[in-house]
Amino acid sequence: MAETLTWGLSGSATLIALVIGYLFGSIPFGIILTKLAGGPDLRSIGSGNIGATNVLRTGNKKLAAATLVGDMLKGTVAVLVAWHWLGGPQAALAAAVGAFLGHLFPVWIGFKGGKGVATYLGVLIGFNGWIALAFAAIWLCVAWLSRYSSLAALTASVLTPLLLWFAAGMHQAAAVMAVLTILLWIMHRANIARLLAGREGKIGQKG
Repeated sequence: MAETLTWGLSGSATLIALVIGYLFGSIPFGIILTKLAGGPDLRSIGSGNIGATNVLRTGNKKLAAATLVGDMLKGTVAVLVAWHWLGGPQAALAAAVGAFLGHLFPVWIGFKGGKGVATYLGVLIGFNGWIALAFAAIWLCVAWLSRYSSLAALTASVLTPLLLWFAAGMHQAAAVMAVLTILLWIMHRANIARLLAGREGKIGQKG
């Protein structure tokens, strides 16, 4: 995607991009894949989250990886579809917001979704692959050192808007990702409290 994002798309096209992004983001891959594999309702185990980290608590690493890929790619696909077929960069920005909100509040399961890390990375891939790689590298380093998925996500997300702004010069994308970062932190408020109390579950820990 071009490094300079510009505005100028009609309001109706922006709204369409937002809705399409939301519908992509609302697909609950964790629940779907776990059920297809004959597993329990993902919302009844571990943290109750529908994302890959909680799928990992079932002990099925392949299923967790598939959930991660699905939740990630739905964000990427939403951004790229909007970029190429709905008028360009402003549509991509709107689709990114829609996809992230769709994952957090999916219409199909009562608006109770995940915390958005994989979808956050997915929309970032759509904006800038190099910054997405930096996000992944930061996440892996923090996760390897701490064994806390939440801490890794919180750290990487805080740095992402700064990298987009200063390293890539993508100021509008940086602003959008800053908003998504705030939402991601809000969705992780319980994790933050557990981290501070030393009670947060570690990566690979079964529910």
